Amino acid sequence: MKILISNDDGIRAAGISVLEEIAKSISEDVYVVAPDTNMSGAGHSLTLKTPLRLNEHDDHHFSVNGTPTDSVVMALKHVINPKPDIMLSGINYDSNLAEDINYSGTVAAAMEACLLGVSSIAFSQRTFHDGNINWDIARKYGAGIIETIVKEFEFPKNVLLNINFPAANSVGEVRGIKITRQGFRVGENHVIQSVDPRGDPYFWIGGVEHRKNDMTKELETDLGAVNNNFISITPISLDFTAVSTMKDLEEIFK
Repeated sequence: MKILISNDDGIRAAGISVLEEIAKSISEDVYVVAPDTNMSGAGHSLTLKTPLRLNEHDDHHFSVNGTPTDSVVMALKHVINPKPDIMLSGINYDSNLAEDINYSGTVAAAMEACLLGVSSIAFSQRTFHDGNINWDIARKYGAGIIETIVKEFEFPKNVLLNINFPAANSVGEVRGIKITRQGFRVGENHVIQSVDPRGDPYFWIGGVEHRKNDMTKELETDLGAVNNNFISITPISLDFTAVSTMKDLEEIFK
């Protein structure tokens, strides 16, 4: 089985090394093509106005001076032929839950592979409040989850999987796996306003407390599952059509 790995934290990130370790326990044919710097929050963006450069570290490791999407495009168009059997993205430093998936470069890399016809899975590991992270959860469950999916799940067209590992202190605290829908955070202010050392005001988007204080208990959502120490697996469709709204619009414009 040929496996492609990418991420948004950069080719030197700890999470991508863990994911490569997991992938190599399944297959010897593993390629890593990832951004050369941290591109968190890049979303599903392409580099269009500057040239891309592909840096070959060895015959299975490459970095790109662009976004996660750029990296997947370069991997599938210029590095790997024929296409890989599966694409794995991550493991992201911290979770990608709820509305995070709209901004996540980790999920976007999996989206691009999916659009290009490769089955894809995005992986993220939630951190603790102090920023520490326990990679043992992914190491324990990652290979088994991938193998089960490859053997038993047939990816529908334009569907990828978004998997989040909880911030458990030990493997024994993980309560199992939940198949979930995307959750939504509400009423949180995630823009920090402060003053720099020169006395000038500034704003910083993406405050940690916004993402960490959500205590959703709905186990059917990715947020609730991970908050309750479950591994969350959410199928994500690239068809954004709000089908239930089409009839209302048809009535208005008939």
